[in-house]
Amino acid sequence: MADGAKALPGVLRWTVGDLTVTALNDGWFQGSLDLVTGISHAEAGALQRTGFRTEAPKVTLNAFLVTGPGREPVLIDTGYGVFRPGDTLGRVPAALATTGVSPGDIRTVLVTHLHPDHCGGLIGEDGQAAYPNAEIVLHADEAAHWLPDAALAAAPEGAKPYFENARKAVAPYAGRMREHTGGAVLPGISAVPLPGHTPGHCGFRIVSGDKSLLMWTDVVHLPAIQFKQPEAGVGFDVDGDRARATRRRILEEVAQDGTFIAGSHLEFPAFGFVTRDGDGYRFVPALWVGGEA
Repeated sequence: MADGAKALPGVLRWTVGDLTVTALNDGWFQGSLDLVTGISHAEAGALQRTGFRTEAPKVTLNAFLVTGPGREPVLIDTGYGVFRPGDTLGRVPAALATTGVSPGDIRTVLVTHLHPDHCGGLIGEDGQAAYPNAEIVLHADEAAHWLPDAALAAAPEGAKPYFENARKAVAPYAGRMREHTGGAVLPGISAVPLPGHTPGHCGFRIVSGDKSLLMWTDVVHLPAIQFKQPEAGVGFDVDGDRARATRRRILEEVAQDGTFIAGSHLEFPAFGFVTRDGDGYRFVPALWVGGEA
């Protein structure tokens, strides 16, 4: 039943200093090579096969929970939620329930960007706030791109649903939305701007003592393709050239520094490292021996 709607919740805790970062798998969606930009379909398909993946990629989706002594739980992204296109998605609430943290316990939701797979879970089927006591925090450039009336009016017809869904997702949090431009957003958590995929797309660096984790959100959507070939983008990059430049820069930085990373679309449980591999890179999943980074 690994691919079925009744799959068990995907949950894995990892210790980062005094903090616990829990991966919450939202499920997966079926993609195609039509998603890939910047390289040929033939090259993309060959990379999928070489990576022992189906040629038409299945795209994993994760959110993350941060907990620790003396601090209120923090959620990074919320999954597809009400915007899910199929029954293989929308599993964050079930995963969260296994952690002992209830939606009412969440006081901060850090939103990496306002694509529906990251913000759809902010609301329930009734359109009300799924996290009734939470403040949402997002980059000012992200808010400016998706939320103004003028932005919706100017959007191409095919893109309007993205703008409409972003507005629906944040509407119940009016008065409880905080914008940032990068840097510290909470004690031990800093926003890392990663523009290109969307204008205000950002990751979050989580630091406790001498341990740290960079949750890089959508730097990589298709692991079998984009680590080997960073020039490959995805069709829903708002600015493909800038997204490629960001990906090249971040891959090189984390490979050189040995940074512990997690990603929204890295295959669950999504924790690991990046190393150089010829002209490209390789993801090295972290060895799980009790969950300590």
